[in-house]
Formats: sequence, structure tokens, C-alpha cells
Amino acid sequence: MKVSTKRATLAGLLVALGIIYGDIGTSPLYVFNAIIYGRTISEPLIIGSLSCIIWTITLQTTIKYVLLVLRADNRGEGGTFALYALVRRRRKWLVIPAMIGGAALLADGMITPPISITSAVEGLKELPAFYNIEENVVYIVLVILTLFFFLQQFGTASIGKLFGPVMMIWFTMLAVLGVVHLTDDLTIFRAFSPHYAVNFVSTYPDALWIIGAVFLCTTGAEALYSDLGHCGRANIRTSWGFVKICLLLNYLGQAASLLHYHKGVTITDEIRNEIGINAFYDLMPQWFIIIGVVIATSAAIIASQAMISGSFTLISEAMRLNLWPKFKIRYPSEEKGQLFIPSLNLFMYIGCVVIVLYFQTSSRMEAAYGLAIIVTMLMTTMLFSNFLVLQRVKPVYIYTFLISYTIIELVFLVGLLQKFTHGGYITVLLGGVMFVVMYAWHKARKIKNRYVEFVRLEHYIPKIQELSNDRSVPKYATHLVYLTSADNPKEIEHKIIYSILNKKPKRADIYWFVHVDTLDDPYTAEYKVDHIIPNDIIRVEFRLGFRIEPRINLMFRKVVEDLVANREVNITSRYESLERSNIVGDFSFIVMEKYLSQDNDLPIIERMVMKLYFWLKDVSLSEERGFGLDVSTVTVEKFPLIVAPVTNLKLKRIES
Repeated sequence: MKVSTKRATLAGLLVALGIIYGDIGTSPLYVFNAIIYGRTISEPLIIGSLSCIIWTITLQTTIKYVLLVLRADNRGEGGTFALYALVRRRRKWLVIPAMIGGAALLADGMITPPISITSAVEGLKELPAFYNIEENVVYIVLVILTLFFFLQQFGTASIGKLFGPVMMIWFTMLAVLGVVHLTDDLTIFRAFSPHYAVNFVSTYPDALWIIGAVFLCTTGAEALYSDLGHCGRANIRTSWGFVKICLLLNYLGQAASLLHYHKGVTITDEIRNEIGINAFYDLMPQWFIIIGVVIATSAAIIASQAMISGSFTLISEAMRLNLWPKFKIRYPSEEKGQLFIPSLNLFMYIGCVVIVLYFQTSSRMEAAYGLAIIVTMLMTTMLFSNFLVLQRVKPVYIYTFLISYTIIELVFLVGLLQKFTHGGYITVLLGGVMFVVMYAWHKARKIKNRYVEFVRLEHYIPKIQELSNDRSVPKYATHLVYLTSADNPKEIEHKIIYSILNKKPKRADIYWFVHVDTLDDPYTAEYKVDHIIPNDIIRVEFRLGFRIEPRINLMFRKVVEDLVANREVNITSRYESLERSNIVGDFSFIVMEKYLSQDNDLPIIERMVMKLYFWLKDVSLSEERGFGLDVSTVTVEKFPLIVAPVTNLKLKRIES
């Protein structure tokens, strides 16, 4: 379904419901259950926590993300790395919050499917016929997750059209269920006063722990920003009004129902199993529960799909920005933004299965949920503040935003840290692993840059031309193509010159130097050609957005076709017998692959970083496959990387 991202349309609003609000839309399944677990239901607890929910959604989702952060669109794209791409020129250290935010978002993506799907399936326990289903919930969830991750490879082009209508049914159901129970206890409307939220946080015993549970109502706000490119700002802002009303009505209904039917009850595992208390499913009449579970499970799967798709997009952006090893990416459909990363899909599937088997129930998963996403939100606050500086916003507004949201999010962080030993360490561990990978990949490139030596190409042009005309040297290829990292078209890596002239002289008729420049905007795809020596030495520079796949083999072929059509180059074979028949000459690509030389004297930290980097390089996609080259035309040439030469080698000669 093609939607307008410039203005709000009916199609755009429907798509927004389907792919933007899955995470935040399924939060009513578990938020109040997390709040009341292990506590006695009372008016101060319910009214105070409800007030916190109302104002958390308002301050975090509505004001911060929908009204403010959505302004930071990178040619229509959003998310941690899109925001980083906008501000990275301002301060080099901003890469650290970008990496932390991205790693935490990936960790969150691994726990969203288990908690959403488990919370939905647990609704079956509300029916007498399913009272003993407790031990089978895990197996049902594992079957759903297995099918869900298996189907990722086929994309969502066909079933994706159902997401919008299904989520429309889900949100309508939330609103109707909430409205039906509003009159159970009208005191809930006092929660709209922020006084109750402030009073609750400052006076209620164990308030910080509960704040950690309250935060779960806004975990999908970051995903909302990440999916900006799919629907556009206008569609998100317009549809959010409907979504927020439905969410608040349901939370109000849950609060009224809890006060009316369960006031004074202490919620323990025994009570839950005996009475079947579930803040969400208690809103449903018995005859509707099966239908409700089916709709809730469908909504949970859609929420999970949004997080998994977002994770694929996040990793692909990190690869383009050189913050992640190259992984194989497949494109299951022609739909914009549709991609599939097999290795990441397998990793996330294993992570989800481990989480389900380890925690077993949604109430235990709630303890691990939220800690990662609040870290991402803090990083977004930092990056967006720098974006406001670049937009020349008045400092008073910038500091108001930065200080206010840093305080709010630090309060949530402290509350969520209370859960660290109860399962929060799982997401911290997962996010930590992701961050170490990003940091090692980024830091190793910085270390390598000390070694990369660039030379002036003009100094070597006569020697290259002389080699090209030297018939005593066997011809290596008609067209010899090197990938160069030199930003300056007048420079070239010394290792390339060494490869052409010294290592094994490589005579060719035309030498091509191809450079790929990754831009800060997402979808630019352009090139320029510099005829250094016409029909002899040519440099091609591709300027690609960070969301464009660098399929250099196809792109280079298109460039050559354009040059031939414009009569700027003659690619006919220079062998006399073939030239008479106008046969196109052969093209050979040379990829320079580095390995860590033993002749290095690095500090221990840098040595560990480099070893991790080269291990990641071994298990990730090779350079030639990462650039989409045809391996049949590629020669990989290895050379040692010496970043810190040994200078104090002590060797003494003795007489024989």
C-alpha cells in the first residue's frame, strides 16, 4: 500500500495504526498487572499509578516524541542512527550515545515479542476450561515465536496489508472495554490531576519500583520515532490522537474495575491462579475471552513484527555508518524498507526462546522489560538537544528540554534499576554485548586509520602509464578496478600503488578507482566520474545514503554503460584479435584484505579491540560480498596491518 508521508491520508493513517503503534498499543496487556503484582489493591495505589500512566504517556510520548522529536527527520527518516547522522558532524563523541541507544533498542526488540505474546496467551487462564493451561502457555508461545521468525524471510508485503485493520479492531476493542467499566468507580477521573502522580512518587512506599512498571506504558515511543519513514510525521501525529484516547480509556477502565471488584485484595501468584485476576482480561465478559485472546495475540504478533523489522533497519543503518560488521541482507519484496537479515533473525529468535524459557510467565518478564528502552530514550534526549543547537533554537528552550527530560528519564531509570537483579540484568547484558560489538568495530577503524597512508596520485601516474604500455609484462586484465577509501580524488592509498607496481606488477589497459561515500541523508544514490587520464585512469565516486544498499557490481556496470553511451570511454578489448570483433574487455576487481600482523606493539586494550574486530570480520560478510561484487571477477589480496610497529627490538650479534 503506497501512502503519502507528506500529509495525513486515510491510507497513511491505517498503515500508521498497523506498524507504528504495535509496541505501545499492547502495553495495556501487562502494565497494570505489573503494578499490582505483590501488592494490596488500594485507592492510593490505583489512582496514583493511573495518574503516573496518564502523565507519562502525555509527557514522554505526546510532547517529547510526537510533538518534538518527530521534527528531527532525516529526509523523512527517523530513529537513533538517522538522528545521529544529522548531528555527527557537530561532535565526534556523539557516536557513543548513538551506539548505546542503538544497542539498547536492539535489546528491547528481543524482549518485546516474548512479553507481548505471553501476556496475550495468558488470557486463556481466565476461562474455567483452561485453568490448568499454565504449564502449556510456554509451549504455545514458543510455537508462535517459531512460526513468526520462520516467516520473516518471506517479508510482510502480503500480510502487512492486514496490520492496519487488525490494529484498528484492537484499539477499538481497548476503548470499548474501557468505556464499559468507567462507571465501576468514578473516582478514577481524579487521576487526570498531576497532583496525584507527584504525590504518589514522593510519598507512596515502594513508589520507585512501581514507577518502573508505569514506564512500560510508553516503551513504544522510541519505535514510533524509528518508523517515521514508513508513514510520515502528519500520519503519525493525526493517528496518535485516536490511539492515545483508546489507551487512556482502557487504563481508566482497568483502574475502575480493580477498585470495584478487587479492592483490598493482595495479588500473589496463589491468588492469581485461584481467582484468575488479570487487570486486562477482567474487563471482558466470559463469552468474549476466546475472541479477545485471538485479537490480543494478533496485536502482539504485529507489535513484535514492528520491533523485528525495526531491528533489521537499525542494523542495516549501522552497517552503512560503519558501526556494525557487514551481514548478508536480503530483500524479500520491492516494498520500501522491507529487508531481512538472516543471521540477526536467528540471533533474535534464540534470544526470544531463551527469555521465554528463563522467565516462563509475563509477570517475571516485566521485571526485565523497560531498562533497555529508558537508556535509549536518554540517548535520544542527548542527541535531539544537539539537533536543536544545529537548528539555532534559543538556548533557553534547549536547556529546558534537556534538563526536564533528563530529570524525568533519570527518575524512570532509577525505578527500573530496582528491577536489575529481578531480570533487568538480561537486557543490560544483551545491550552490553551489542554495544561492545559496535564500539570494537568503530574503535578498530579509528586505530586502522593511523596506518592508512595516502599518497598523491599524480606522482605515480607516469609509472602507471608506463606499466600499462609495457608489453614485456603479461597483461593482468583489460580493466583493473580497485576500491579506494580516499575521500580526496587526488589521493590514493599507498597499498594500492604497491599492489599495482611492486607486489606483482599488474598491467591493465584502463585502471579504475572506485570510492563509496556514505552520506548523512538516507536515500541519495548518485555518482560522479573523474577522468584522471582519459581512457586510461578513471575514478568513480558513488554517493549513497545510509539506507541504500551498496550494490557496487550493478552500479559500476550502469556507470560504465553511461560512459560508453556518452563516448567517454572505450571498453573494447585491446587484444588485437578481440578488438576487431568489438568484444568487451574483461573486468577484474582487486579487494585489499587486511590481517593483523604479529609485528605490532599495541597497548593491551587496543590489542583486544583489534583482535575482536578481526574475529568479527571473519564471522561477518566478506568485503567483496558486502559491496555486492561478483566473486567470480574478484581477487582478494591480503596485506599486513601494522598500526604500532615494534621499535625497541633488541637483537645482539655474536661471533660464530
